[in-house]
Amino acid sequence: MPNADPRVSLPDTERQYHIALGPGDLAEYILLPGDPDRTERIAARLDDVEMRRRNREFASVTGTFRGRRVSVVSTGIGTDNVEIVVAEILAITSRPTFIRVGSCGVLQDGVELGDLVITSGAVRLEATTHYFVHENYPAVADYSAVAALIEAASRLGHRAHVGVTATAPGFFGAQGRPIPQLPVRFPDLVAELARQRVLNFEMEASALLVLATLAGCRAGVVCAAYAKRTTGAFVEGELKDQAEAACIDTGLEALCLLAEMDDAVRAAGAVHWRPSLWAGAAS
Repeated sequence: MPNADPRVSLPDTERQYHIALGPGDLAEYILLPGDPDRTERIAARLDDVEMRRRNREFASVTGTFRGRRVSVVSTGIGTDNVEIVVAEILAITSRPTFIRVGSCGVLQDGVELGDLVITSGAVRLEATTHYFVHENYPAVADYSAVAALIEAASRLGHRAHVGVTATAPGFFGAQGRPIPQLPVRFPDLVAELARQRVLNFEMEASALLVLATLAGCRAGVVCAAYAKRTTGAFVEGELKDQAEAACIDTGLEALCLLAEMDDAVRAAGAVHWRPSLWAGAAS
């Protein structure tokens, strides 16, 4: 039977066209790495893996972590891919919680290679979200997701910074990187954003934050610093592996903390999580 809305123009099936997942395949607590190969590295940290699937750049795993059912779905690169993944996840889940675990280039001298950057909000340099909201609409991380990521990094002993991220629609010209064969319209973009106290550049956060907000879901973002755009330094070797591991572990820990927050909210009969509920649950 064809879809009721002809504008959809996709196969009429419960299994989503791009991520190849259906109802029940995913948990409500979901990590979103960009790199599909990172999904298997996260899966190695899970217990009782019940589902593995890969279609195109979308690699997915569902299992348990410290007794909590969690999932991982890679988005690939860019906000257009994030739109696909989030839309299709929303079609087969109830009210998911998203944590993006990625990599970034940092714009402030105080952030070192291998550090973590937790996004409080994002500059929407991309165009994907313009098809959903007004151009002045903010891309804001859920406050409880930010709190959980900060707490997770602290518990695990990882150095983390919190602030504004810039989400670019590309890696080279869109981030002010010179390209010898091509003109770059904004060659001073890094310096301009650094003056505005933007912490880091990446390519997915703003779309995730806007779409999650519109859907009434929680979303947070943590990235490992792979490049220092102020010096040209780039992470390599063991430090890169350590940075990726720190980012993944912080994301998983944050999902567990968010699940604990949800338990505390339900136990208190509250509507919103607040720090006093967390303190009460810990005492």
